[in-house]
Amino acid sequence: MPPLLMQVILALSWLALPVGLLCIVDDWFLRPRRQIAASPKPVADSGAMSLCYHVLPILIGAAVVRLLVAEQLDFSAVLVAISAVTGVIWAADAWVLRRRRRGAAKAAGKDPAAIPEPGTVDYARSFFPVALAVLLLRSFVFEPFRIPSDSMMPTLLDGDFILVDKFSYGLRLPVTNTKILDIGGPKRGDVVVFRYPLDPSENYIKRLVGLPGDHVTVRDDRLIINGKVIPFKVTDRYTDGCYINMQLAVEQLGAHTHHALLCPVPLEVTPYPLPGCRRSDARGYVCGGTSPPGAEPLNEPAVVTKVVPPGEYLMVGDNRDNSDDGRVWGFVPDANLVGKATYIWFNWDPQRSGGPIWRRIGKKID
Repeated sequence: MPPLLMQVILALSWLALPVGLLCIVDDWFLRPRRQIAASPKPVADSGAMSLCYHVLPILIGAAVVRLLVAEQLDFSAVLVAISAVTGVIWAADAWVLRRRRRGAAKAAGKDPAAIPEPGTVDYARSFFPVALAVLLLRSFVFEPFRIPSDSMMPTLLDGDFILVDKFSYGLRLPVTNTKILDIGGPKRGDVVVFRYPLDPSENYIKRLVGLPGDHVTVRDDRLIINGKVIPFKVTDRYTDGCYINMQLAVEQLGAHTHHALLCPVPLEVTPYPLPGCRRSDARGYVCGGTSPPGAEPLNEPAVVTKVVPPGEYLMVGDNRDNSDDGRVWGFVPDANLVGKATYIWFNWDPQRSGGPIWRRIGKKID
């Protein structure tokens, strides 16, 4: 988004709260008085208030856009806030304000039915059940999630939109993520969305390789769990224009058979996209051969050994040489689990030419 447009949206979004509060106060308390005094004739708003009512939808739209483009956004918290605000407005009008409007109209000798309901109450009554239904669906059944990086290639691509099963790992409260009903736990090999332990405001997605008590060794991108070598077979070369000459492997981890991407030598990384890469914001990744100018090796530790503590899990990316995962920052507590990735429901990376990859829609995640 152009910086100038983003600055305009930011400025408008800051105006949404004071203008919204002004409209609510006028709509609830002052406008009904004007309407009662003028009834049965219609009453016009002042020029200033008429301007506020007309620009408020634009300001709210700017605030929504600002939320959508925010790098870190807890949609559950937003939905909780929307549900709470609209619910309070609706309840306050139903239990208190409506009676006061009708009483004031009767006291003035006017017909209460001729005094219209405040517009904010009408909006609240419309939005509350929708926001609450979406909140419950996201919190306890399925939550959408967008893949933000290459760390799970080739299983998941940057730009995949996936469904996360919130039910399989137990019911949790929104925002706090506190488990209220223990239904089941994650299995080895699951693709899991979780709150990043070093910054819980961020959601990460990796593959679960280590359960509590497991002794896990990652040697040359292969897994050894409790002394057992996990079946892993290199089957082909992988080149997509952004990644060059990588190795594609098949791994059997628990009940999951999936692909992994690796480079047997230090992966060379360029600070710019390669000529054949269709992504405008990607770096280039070259495995072996002649490195492009400016390329630097992305050195991964050859051997990593971890003993998984009780109540925690070890997560590793399928893109073994380009994944910021548990090999570096450690373990994921059970309290940080969000859910199990199940299906890809859409694919679109705005930084990639050619539009959506339609064949990925509906694909099951293994």
